[in-house]
Order: sequence, then structure tokens, then C-alpha cells
Amino acid sequence: MVAALHHRGASAPGLPSESGPRLPAPRGPLSAELFAHLRGERLLATTGASCPEAVWLDDDAQLALYCCYEMHYRGFAGVAADAEWDPAVLGLRGRLEQRFLSELHDIAWPGSAVDPAGAEAHLVAMAAPGPGPSLSAWVLEHGTIAHLREFCIHRSAYQLKEADPHTWALPRLAGEAKAAMVQIQTDEYGQGCAGAAHAELFAETMQLLDLDPTYGAYLDRLPAAALATTNLVSLFGLHRRWRGALVGHLALFEMTSVGPMARYAEALERAGVPRGARRFYDVHVAVDAHHHRVALEHMVRGLLRDEPHLAGDVVFGAAALSAVEARFATHLLDAWRAGRPSLRPEREEPRDLPD
Repeated sequence: MVAALHHRGASAPGLPSESGPRLPAPRGPLSAELFAHLRGERLLATTGASCPEAVWLDDDAQLALYCCYEMHYRGFAGVAADAEWDPAVLGLRGRLEQRFLSELHDIAWPGSAVDPAGAEAHLVAMAAPGPGPSLSAWVLEHGTIAHLREFCIHRSAYQLKEADPHTWALPRLAGEAKAAMVQIQTDEYGQGCAGAAHAELFAETMQLLDLDPTYGAYLDRLPAAALATTNLVSLFGLHRRWRGALVGHLALFEMTSVGPMARYAEALERAGVPRGARRFYDVHVAVDAHHHRVALEHMVRGLLRDEPHLAGDVVFGAAALSAVEARFATHLLDAWRAGRPSLRPEREEPRDLPD
């Protein structure tokens, strides 16, 4: 271990936040070092625990990366807000990002140079139904209320902040691409009406499934496969360098939404869940057919008209989304077909020892 940097740096110590979710339990040396640092218990070394062989599959690495990113969203109770720009936390985040990106590059980077027309063709091809397993089709055919509840817990990390990671791109775009993204994001935020944002509709779905809709309530239960889907979009959103990848990610997200959302809505109806639980999915079915065209014909096309050199990045963002979503679907389907839960075990609260 070499010289460490305290998370409060040279500035005046920040006060611990009284809001936000609690820090989860650590899952290994990376998250243990990070959480101890964030709580002010010990310093985070500039080079501490080494990254695992496959960051994108590793529970400890994905949890540590998620919690680094969460400092840019709502933070954690008991952690100072100025930890968002702590050099040591950013250093750990950078190490994890480099490995995550390298692994995704090996999996998802287009094999040859891509021009703007080729990028659009790639997106259309990726949006077509493929031979791989369809999670939504399995849920519709075989899913029980228990499966639906597990699925919503997995998705809560992203859906309760839906649209926020993509919004990071707005100041980095211009012209037609920016206007198209604003149009999509306005719908995602419920046209500015309180209670109508998609994140709020998902919270309603969780509540009607007898789940806790509190932001961050299930972080301890989420495996690497679920965390990676959210970490990917946070990574793209927080780096101007990856604005093209973020546009590709959002475009493919919108282009592949309608069918799965319709199947999840039907599965909820078959399970006898109150109709309000379907509202989140029904709204997506209604708007995403339009978003498909806006994303491809205006957001992607507008960006690549202005910055044609980003065509490969657009394809990479979409392909990386496909890779992490395929891994997520495989994780759930393998568990459910084997008759076991797809979530991590519930966190055991520490008990006071008798005197």
C-alpha cells in the first residue's frame, strides 16, 4: 500500500449527509476499502486492492463502481457530499472503469471502421429479435408473482433513476441531436408533471407488488449482472469522451423497448396484480414506438452529421448495452430454470451481543 489520500482532501471537512440510502455491506476488498474510506474510518490508498480478472462479472468490483457513481446521484447517508470529488474515490473509479471498458471493448467494439450510414445499419440489426434467450418472453410464459417481484428488484437500481444517466449528455450535444434527446427525456420525466416521471411510475409498480420503493432499498440484493447494466450507462453519461456511446445506448434502448414492455405488462395482468402496477409498462409501450424513430432518425443521425467520427462509438454503446443485458437475462433465467432465487441473500442486521 502506498501513500493514501483522505477523502476530504485539503478542503474543510464536509458534514456527513443525513439523507440518501445507507451504504451496503461490502463484498470483498475493493468495496470494503471504499466504504471504510467513505465513512472516515481509514484512508483509501491510491493503489489498494487489485481489480479482479473480469470486472464486468465481479460482485465486489461492480458494487464498488456503483457506489463510486452513486456519489454523483444521491450519495449515501453518513457520507459527506464532498466525497463526490474526492481524488482517492475518483482514482478507484478510474481503475475500475478502465478495466470495465477494456473488457467491454473486447466483447462489443465493432471489428472494422464504421461510417454514419453503417452505424445506423448496425443499430437496426441489433434491434431485430435475435436467437438468444428472451427474458420478457420467459416471464410472460412461465413467470410467477415471485419472479415479477425479483425482476423489479433487479431493475430498481436503474428504473428509480430512469433518464438521469442519459441526461448527462445534454450539455455535450448540439443541434438536432440535442433537440431529439430533449424530446425523449421530456417524456421520460413525465412532461414535467409530478408523479408522472417514469421513475415514479416504477416506484408505484414496486409498491403494488408489496416491495419497498425507496431509492436504494435493495442495493444489497443486486448481483453484478444487475449492477453492470446501471454502471454502464453511468460510465457513458459521466464521460464526455463517451457521448457517442451514450447516444448509441439510448437509441438501442428505445428501439428495443416496446415488445418487452408489452410482455411485462401482460405478465402482471395475468398474475392478478392491480392495474396501476402496469402503468409504468403501458406508458413505455405508448411512447417508445415514437422514441424509436426520434432516436434513430434525429438523435443518432443528427449527432453523426455533426460528428461523423463518433460512428464507431455509437455502435459500441449499443453493442455494450446488448452484452450487459444478455448477461443479465442469462443470470436470471439460469437461476429461475434451476428453481433458485436470482437475487443475493438478504442482508443480516448486526445484533447486539448480550452483556
